[in-house]
Amino acid sequence: MRHFLVVNPGSANGDTGRRWPELAAAIARGIGAFEHAFTEGPMDGARIATRALEDGFDCIAAVGGDGTINEVVNGFFRDGRAINPKAALAVVPRGTGGDFRKTFNWDTTLESAVARLASPSTRPMDVGLLEFTDPQGRKATRYFANICSFGVSGLVDQEVNKRSKALGGRLSFLLGSTRALLRYKDRRVRFVADDRPAEEVDVTTLAVANGRYFGGGMKVAPDADPSDGLFDVTLWSGYTLMDFAFKSRAIYDGTHVNFAGTRRLRCTTLSAEPADGREVLLDVDGEQPGRLPCRMSILPSAMRLKT
Repeated sequence: MRHFLVVNPGSANGDTGRRWPELAAAIARGIGAFEHAFTEGPMDGARIATRALEDGFDCIAAVGGDGTINEVVNGFFRDGRAINPKAALAVVPRGTGGDFRKTFNWDTTLESAVARLASPSTRPMDVGLLEFTDPQGRKATRYFANICSFGVSGLVDQEVNKRSKALGGRLSFLLGSTRALLRYKDRRVRFVADDRPAEEVDVTTLAVANGRYFGGGMKVAPDADPSDGLFDVTLWSGYTLMDFAFKSRAIYDGTHVNFAGTRRLRCTTLSAEPADGREVLLDVDGEQPGRLPCRMSILPSAMRLKT
């Protein structure tokens, strides 16, 4: 395969950029010649990935964290269709949270990432398509590889992404969650899953999951399978800062699904809108691109993933 690496030099708190010559040399020893480009601003990863696919590269690797992976996945599609259905996504984990990789039990070592790059093995992966409202009130679309959620999680993204992540993923998200929960009250949301009747619920967070983890390691959807053609939806209602403090172990190991205040369902589409007039922010693979109303649809086996 022809490899192109989309590199976020700011990932790992800038360590990726500082060590790039060393990292590139190690990757070249494992896979031979490759090309690369650095991201410089929002959604650069998508534009670079699209250009690489159009130029005939059939393995596009995201070198960075969950946000970089999200951007690269967006670059695989145009007008709802894969630019090259046979092309594969690869991941060299260099991020803070690392939620996407946890579903596949990948570690953070460069050696493991290079082995995946060099391997011919790929697997099908579902992708989520999000139609939403951007900060200017315009309709927008975005694909997601891992999890799209709304509620306090969108506020957490704002808190985490405006500060340094030098403390690491888990602690950064814990601090961001604490700040967000201190000023968040559950939002009343109306949602429809597939062809079920509409429901109004109080939402702390509603997560529409392709993968299993979000928020720096929270196992929000313990049974999610990124290739089963279904979203696993987890709804938290009435969760407070005290709940996150005293139930944190259950939230990180997935046993929170047995608690009162947690509800689960599966679907292929989910639409949601505010029911009380208050703003409800979105979280998309750790980024905060906009707000409700929104609609999420699963695209089964929409791309290949290097394993």
